[in-house]
Amino acid sequence: MEKEKILFTSESVSEGHPDKVCDQISDAILDACLKEDPSSHVACECFVSKDFLLIGGEITTKAKVDYENIAREVIKDIGYDNDELGFNYKTLKIINIINSQSPDINMGVNRGDELLQGAGDQGIMFGYATNENEGYMPLAIVISHKLVREATRLRKAGLFKNARPDMKSQVTIDYSNKLPRVETVLMSVQHDPDYDEKLFKEYIYKNIMIPVIESFGLNTDFKYLINPTGRFVIGGPAGDTGLTGRKIIVDTYGGYARHGGGCFSGKDPSKVDRSAAYYARYMAKNLVAAGIADRLEIQLSYAIGKAEPLSISVSTFKTSHYKDEDILKIINKVFDARPGAINRQFSLTKPIFKYRLLASYGHFGRPDLNIPWEKIDKVEEINKVIKDLDIQRY
Repeated sequence: MEKEKILFTSESVSEGHPDKVCDQISDAILDACLKEDPSSHVACECFVSKDFLLIGGEITTKAKVDYENIAREVIKDIGYDNDELGFNYKTLKIINIINSQSPDINMGVNRGDELLQGAGDQGIMFGYATNENEGYMPLAIVISHKLVREATRLRKAGLFKNARPDMKSQVTIDYSNKLPRVETVLMSVQHDPDYDEKLFKEYIYKNIMIPVIESFGLNTDFKYLINPTGRFVIGGPAGDTGLTGRKIIVDTYGGYARHGGGCFSGKDPSKVDRSAAYYARYMAKNLVAAGIADRLEIQLSYAIGKAEPLSISVSTFKTSHYKDEDILKIINKVFDARPGAINRQFSLTKPIFKYRLLASYGHFGRPDLNIPWEKIDKVEEINKVIKDLDIQRY
């Protein structure tokens, strides 16, 4: 009898997905605030529907920000530039209801010493890493991201004819044997009403699916589905409402690791939902790179106004090469998870990257971006602590 397969699936969405439109606008507003005023406190959220955008939240900044113009430029860049799409940067209605940040929150966050800066809210954050590929990310989610990223690149280059901005991908990986295999690839791509369905699907399979899977050195005899309903003309905000922060699993590990529940986009680094999740990924990635475990998940928890994490927890899924208590000793010697220390190490208020670029295609494992929490620069220090503390490997 054939044994049951061990399968895992993750999905991604393109920058034209309505939720991702909102994430990008929220993060573009954050970028504009931080560019002029690195001390800005931002909590910005958006809602989109057919030819409509609502911008809300709490922002305290010295920057002069044209919120409406920023939003229109983001929407234009995504490709919503035609009334036929039901969402046009030139004509959509925008309502702005942004307020200032609560002084009660501000009192706990702002301190004279950056390293004493309190967390902007309570909460729990997770970071994850696995050694199953060179990016230390689960395969299903990174392949899913690359599929829609490549499809979008081809669309914007004018090579992917009849494609529209809204797209989804989904990848199922078979872990039944020692080496993972691609089981199924699914893509749903918005298209013009007047198009050749056969040629459109052939292009997706031959020019997107096959090259992307081959780039990971994986099998190309996978099952595949393309626009399984048969038609996908009405999409984007005209087809479904969008909200900032509604794709938190797409933004992280594709469901392969736990999530604390808080989104990233539209939040300045004082919000540990964002900064601590980035740091937890950095911790997990460096620990796995140092050979502490094959898979490792970090949980951090915080209290509003307090700098030190309330707790640090480690899960290694029976892949550890060291005792849990020894791993925690290493963490306490090597990593500083206070919000101010995270901001200082990663320069989160004066970033070398744009937060808007993270708002699509994932915040982790991004080979296309130079982001500090993806650096593997603590391995030597981890190994020194192991030696100094005489920590024994299994």
